[in-house]
Order: sequence, then C-alpha cells, then structure tokens
Amino acid sequence: MASELKALESERNRLWAAARLRGLPVGTPERDRIAELDSLIRELRAAKAQ
Repeated sequence: MASELKALESERNRLWAAARLRGLPVGTPERDRIAELDSLIRELRAAKAQ
C-alpha cells in the first residue's frame, strides 16, 4: 500500500509540475488526472489510517 501511495504521489507531482510549467487551465486531461489522483491518494490515506 505504501509503494502504491508513493507511486500515485509521484505521478501527481510530475503532472502538477508540467501543468504549472505549461500553464494548463482547469479542464485539461492533465488537470483532470491530477484531481483523480488527489481522490485516490485521499482514499488510500484514509484506508491506511483505519
């Protein structure tokens, strides 16, 4: 579970850096994936906390 969380956080950070660098607006596929990753990360952290 920890490695999965790390992988998701790594992908999110990479996408976020690219989105910021390119100035991508909300609604682009990259920004949508970031939102999806945020949700997955929250779920994993909640499951880990239980």
